[in-house]
Amino acid sequence: MKFRLICVGRLAEDWLKQGAAEYLGRLKRHYAVEIIELKEEQGSQKDVVTLLRREGQRILQRIPSDAFTLVLDEKGKPSSSEALAKQLQAAMLHGARDWCLVIGGPYGLDDAVRQRADQLLSLSKMTLTHQMARVLLLEQLYRSGTIIRNEPYHNR
Repeated sequence: MKFRLICVGRLAEDWLKQGAAEYLGRLKRHYAVEIIELKEEQGSQKDVVTLLRREGQRILQRIPSDAFTLVLDEKGKPSSSEALAKQLQAAMLHGARDWCLVIGGPYGLDDAVRQRADQLLSLSKMTLTHQMARVLLLEQLYRSGTIIRNEPYHNR
């Protein structure tokens, strides 16, 4: 199984880069992982719809047609770590498709990306930056793997 993270924007702060690198390194011990960073569209806040449409088109071009696509979205369904691990384990046991995970930019996502999703996931009811969402998603994927392997990281 392979994870492909499609992220709009780069990590700007060193502490975010370090956190993402830490969990990416841990995750890569057990899974193939590819991170695709797409450039944020530049323009006026007045034209957010156009910016999102352009970003959305570039995101959709990078999603493999056969991948299970999980899109992070504030309107998505929340999940527990255990539930995400259970979903991942079931996918792995049943000849899993690769997972494509999408994180939009500072203005969110175009509706076309949401419509392409197999699942919309919310990491929190709180608003998070798209950069923080990447670190949290990598940590949750790593945590899911430790739950599946009964490793002590999860502490339950």
